[in-house]
Amino acid sequence: MILLLGIDGCRLSITAEDGIAPHLSRLQAAGRLHGMTMVPPTMSGPGWASILTGSTHEQHGVGGNDFIGHRLYSRPDLLSRAFYADQSTTTFAAAGWPPLIDPNGLGPVIHQRLEQQWAGQHRIIARDGETHGYVRVDAEIADYAAAMLAGAQAADVSFVYFCDVDETGHLYGLMGEEYRQAISRVDAHLGRIAAAIEQRAAEHGEDWLVVIVTDHGHVDAGGHGGDTPEECASFVITWSPGGQDRLPDWPDAIAPHELCELILATRT
Repeated sequence: MILLLGIDGCRLSITAEDGIAPHLSRLQAAGRLHGMTMVPPTMSGPGWASILTGSTHEQHGVGGNDFIGHRLYSRPDLLSRAFYADQSTTTFAAAGWPPLIDPNGLGPVIHQRLEQQWAGQHRIIARDGETHGYVRVDAEIADYAAAMLAGAQAADVSFVYFCDVDETGHLYGLMGEEYRQAISRVDAHLGRIAAAIEQRAAEHGEDWLVVIVTDHGHVDAGGHGGDTPEECASFVITWSPGGQDRLPDWPDAIAPHELCELILATRT
């Protein structure tokens, strides 16, 4: 079973500061860290489109957060591709940034697949953090993810996304306490989700792969979109409650458009 967990706009070096992100640090220590360098423009739209569909910017056509001219309908996402490869697959996606998941938004990157929704095989949780704020909305997303994991049958392939860290970086920059507090809030959600997965693995004997990724970094003052090392910096952390022996042997550095294929290959 697979969970791809997205933390938008997260600078990894700050998560390593003492007491800021104990859950993420634990998963990183027990798992594996892979480098990732995002391709400019370092915006969330192009970044997540590449990560989630396994496509380059030229292939998916997302050039910015306005999604003008995108070709996402011809670039199926990770969850859809998992289902198309095995139609017994159940999928779950929860996000508060509308372009990722909301059919009424500018995307969505995650395909709706209404027939699978009607059949109970595909569940979409779309919230609007742009309107209601990501502190509140990320907490709701964590609640839905925890409920899915507490169910009789968790989804086979899931995507869960948090944006509080990125929004706070834009508002306050990265050098103050606000950005660190946002990381700590999201880290608490991550800890809750990891604990639920550990419980499922112990009780049901399930084999889990958790992949944690960000879509871009920030300059110190807050903001991104350019080609500086700070803006292009990303990371991939893999973790399994079964230990490092259960983790895939991925390269030390992964391109954004390569991650989807690597994840799908673990299901074959």
